[in-house]
Amino acid sequence: MFAKNRLPVLILLFLAGVVNYLDRSALSIGAPFISHDLSLSATQMGLIFSSFSIGYAIFNFIGGMAADKYGAKMTLFVAMIVWSLFSGAVALAVGFTSLIVIRILFGMGEGPLSTTISKMVNNWFPMEQRASAIGLANSGTPLGGAISGPIVGFIAISYNWKISFILIMFIGLIWAICWLKFVKEKPVKSAGNVSVAKINQSLEKSYPLSFYLKEKTVLFTAFAFFAYNYVLFFFLTWFPSYLVEARGLDVKSMSVVTIIPWVLGFIGLAAGGFVSDWVFKKFSQNGVLFSRKVVLVSCLFLSAVCIGIAGLVTTTVSAVTLVALSVFFLYLTGAIYWAIIQDVVEQKSVGSVGGFMHFLANTAGIIGPALTGYIVDKSGSFTGAFLLAGGLAVFASLAVIRFVRPIIYNKESKDIKMTV
Repeated sequence: MFAKNRLPVLILLFLAGVVNYLDRSALSIGAPFISHDLSLSATQMGLIFSSFSIGYAIFNFIGGMAADKYGAKMTLFVAMIVWSLFSGAVALAVGFTSLIVIRILFGMGEGPLSTTISKMVNNWFPMEQRASAIGLANSGTPLGGAISGPIVGFIAISYNWKISFILIMFIGLIWAICWLKFVKEKPVKSAGNVSVAKINQSLEKSYPLSFYLKEKTVLFTAFAFFAYNYVLFFFLTWFPSYLVEARGLDVKSMSVVTIIPWVLGFIGLAAGGFVSDWVFKKFSQNGVLFSRKVVLVSCLFLSAVCIGIAGLVTTTVSAVTLVALSVFFLYLTGAIYWAIIQDVVEQKSVGSVGGFMHFLANTAGIIGPALTGYIVDKSGSFTGAFLLAGGLAVFASLAVIRFVRPIIYNKESKDIKMTV
């Protein structure tokens, strides 16, 4: 399906996602050990989980602008070096404050990943393959989450939780060397899509970043991505603790059980882009944006229903099953947010606009984990946190139906719609 010269780029982007979530998930898997060793409460752990997203959200936007200005290749190389070093630095933490600082700096390093993936895909792949390529590239992230449970859990039980963070630091540094050596910023001949090029030429002038940042399509795609991330961060940060504290699993069993949702998430994220591209080809007369919205709205809604009900069921099997289904449907939408931005934005601004969308979306990572910790402390239960995550995603899916439309470019009293 993909041209041979594009495969090394796709493979290394996929592996970057694996490393990213291997690093990111390690803290939640090791949380029972870390909170015990450093005497941290649920509220403090929630703040530590949230602190990651302070640096992460800011550098979503900064990383996107850097990708447009300095190139996605170099931006991702620097990002990998930084986040790997600060992942290893978790082993040096001595208490609440030091963990907060390390996690903020770690988040800054990870911030540019998704937008640089988007930019590299935009550089290398034609439009009819972009959602599929983004989905495959990003599908490495749930796979990283899946393997982090057994790796971190085994090392923590057999040796010490600190060793796991040092190990995954070296994995990231090895990836960075391979990326620098084997990947170019762009192919020798542009892989850009002809229809986008024609539209950009028809606009005659370039539109400033401020033009896109006020567009409802960008803002409400970001809101849907916010709901996506709220559910994702709830699962990513608190699900292991939920299994231990609310369901009574030991750490060994928890480490194995967490694999199930991640594997389904991997399948969903890898498949979501192909589903969207298939719908586009099947219903091309309705425009590419229609295919993106069909997948986004239906799957985000189903994810919301599953995560909400998971908070109400009484057995561990049903809770894990519903959370796994929620993650599967959630990840089916994972490539769509980025594909929408690539579909409606000029190529020169894809990194910056995508980074802005990702920045807004990842404020969920600041709010969600801390709010969950507060709810758990005050109520003594995870039920309210499950229902809040589901309700937010329902509202976001409805907002996409209403507000995500083709962007209208005004040019000398003529309207040009970026519908491709």
